[in-house]
Amino acid sequence: MRFTKMHGIGNDYICVDGFAQQVADPEGLARRVSDRHFGIGGDGLILILPSDQADVRMRMFNADGSESEMCGNGIRCLAKYAYDHGLARQNPMRVQTGNGVLTIQLHLDAAGKVAAATVDMGQPILEPARIPVDFHGDRMVDALVKVDNQPFKVTAVSMGNPHAVIYVDDVAAVDLERLGPVIENHPLFPRRANVHFAQVLSPGQVSMRTWERGSGVTLACGTGACGVCVAGVLTGRSDRRIMARLSGGELQLEWRQADNHVYMTGPAVEVFSGDFPE
Repeated sequence: MRFTKMHGIGNDYICVDGFAQQVADPEGLARRVSDRHFGIGGDGLILILPSDQADVRMRMFNADGSESEMCGNGIRCLAKYAYDHGLARQNPMRVQTGNGVLTIQLHLDAAGKVAAATVDMGQPILEPARIPVDFHGDRMVDALVKVDNQPFKVTAVSMGNPHAVIYVDDVAAVDLERLGPVIENHPLFPRRANVHFAQVLSPGQVSMRTWERGSGVTLACGTGACGVCVAGVLTGRSDRRIMARLSGGELQLEWRQADNHVYMTGPAVEVFSGDFPE
């Protein structure tokens, strides 16, 4: 199987061209290729597929083999691959995902290759039943939740996949490897959750760390950064336009008042290609 390793600010994926080859067991393949000791190493597997609804289709599988509805850093990687390798040359590009068809504005470098992209991530989902989160009320904003007998104020947002956002005074001091899996699998979240601890540096800047559903600690999470942008506005902690500092780099986010959509801008990088035995 031919593959290309790519990353968006350190959130790394093994991308497979589904126009040229078929993958019979993507769940199993995701587990094998994501292994950082016995595989290629990555946060998951992305299949780049033909679409009858858009220019290209994305299927994304986490490192544990579970399929995710959406991936913000991954979709920028997919768009770069599709454009640079000639699978789709539209700009803006339309990508079919598990969260509907999204539009991506590609930013090209001097050589005509994709260096970065702005993704229209659509409207955030705030209704608890649709996130989903087991919460009685119109929105789950700064709700008190006990985790290992520690109280946390949790805001729940979906960007096509569920996110739990928690603000802290010192994000570097959070024991992410202990708290992340407990919150991910908390009974509040029937489909589990991506977990983000965020620290407000200024109204236009936040620092965040992520425990990603199905993958564990990751250097970045695009949909999670969008969720943090929304949560910051809902709780009055930050502006509608922010720069998020993640472990792997920076993303620009805007929850635009005019259309209620969240826009995410960040880089995409192709690392190397190779062959992996199926």
